[in-house]
Amino acid sequence: MKFSKLGQTVMTAGLSLAMTLGLSACSRDYIAAYVYAPSASNGTIGAYAVDYQSGILTQISGSPFASQLTNPTRAIASPDGKSLYVVGGSQNSQVEAFSIGTDGKLYGLNTVNLASGATYPAGSAIDSTGKFLYVTYTYQNGYGPQSLGSGGVSIFPIDTTTGKLGTPTNLNLTPSVSGSIVNPIGITVTIPVSTTGNNVYVYITAQQSTPTAGITYEYQMNTTTGALTPLATPTISSGVNPSFVIAEPSSRYVYVADKTSNQIVGFQLASTGVLSTLSSSPFTTGLYPVSMTIDPRGKYLYAVNYNANTVSGFTINHIDGSLGGIAAVGSFSTSTGPNCVTVDPSVGNYLYTSNYLDNSISGAQLRSEDGTLTAVANTPFTGVTEPSCITSVANGSHADSYVYPK
Repeated sequence: MKFSKLGQTVMTAGLSLAMTLGLSACSRDYIAAYVYAPSASNGTIGAYAVDYQSGILTQISGSPFASQLTNPTRAIASPDGKSLYVVGGSQNSQVEAFSIGTDGKLYGLNTVNLASGATYPAGSAIDSTGKFLYVTYTYQNGYGPQSLGSGGVSIFPIDTTTGKLGTPTNLNLTPSVSGSIVNPIGITVTIPVSTTGNNVYVYITAQQSTPTAGITYEYQMNTTTGALTPLATPTISSGVNPSFVIAEPSSRYVYVADKTSNQIVGFQLASTGVLSTLSSSPFTTGLYPVSMTIDPRGKYLYAVNYNANTVSGFTINHIDGSLGGIAAVGSFSTSTGPNCVTVDPSVGNYLYTSNYLDNSISGAQLRSEDGTLTAVANTPFTGVTEPSCITSVANGSHADSYVYPK
């Protein structure tokens, strides 16, 4: 969830990981990063410090922190790591903004409603400049579980000085098939790089009722207003029952997790932003993949499998976008009911999952050379009750050594 910032941070390969660790070790008492996990049960937010040498999590003073939300479902950090945004669940259709202190503590900024009548928030994304927060929701005004209808997207302006949220604008999603219903699940924003010029594209994965299938909407983002304009090819088929969508940092490929078929569908971006399905796609995951992340170097993709209690790991081939499995990575086991995953953005050495059914957080050390995951000491760590998601931010200014393969 920190890919936007990291995608712009490219330093020379000559800075070794050992040097990176050494410089990070001098920063703020050996804390590499902070991890945050909201509780779907009581709305509190667990906050943890990451030990840079071991990856062990320690709750920071004051954790868990109170929020204005009763059952948050998502948490996402700003690209600069100074703000945290927590999204309410079901009919608690609000987003609360927090300032992240230098000690990792959370300080409430403001709470803003989604678009009028919007309910059941689902996914969230922030552009690389930190100016806009996008939140997908399942039902437009007048619809709900008892009166099914389509959903949309709330587009929040962010005050980049204070981190506060402004009043959102709204985009209702229109089904590609007449008479169908479409409910958005996930959303991702690309980074402007050489392959896309200065253009920024937004992709929204949704469930369409007729026919029952996954669909991904394709938009170009107005970097001044945050508004979304459909591309020439506005949608593309995306599996059976999508659960998550993510763009890799070089903005050449997009991946959609399909929780019904236990697969990841891969797409390539044309220079126009239009997606085409990779010939090597789909790629097999564990049972019921519900969330994905990519390490800060852009080399590995990890999918968390809710029903299998595992993390599936893949290498990203930057020539053709294909995903190659690594047996040792795919065998990493979490506690029960993993539903969200993050990699620390400071040096990219540790991966964490929130475990909904076990009220815990699982931690793994990530070997940068091959993507292998091994459990960190003392894992799993005690979490908040029913953690609904997890995200992480770097602890201050760290020496970054992120080199994306060409």
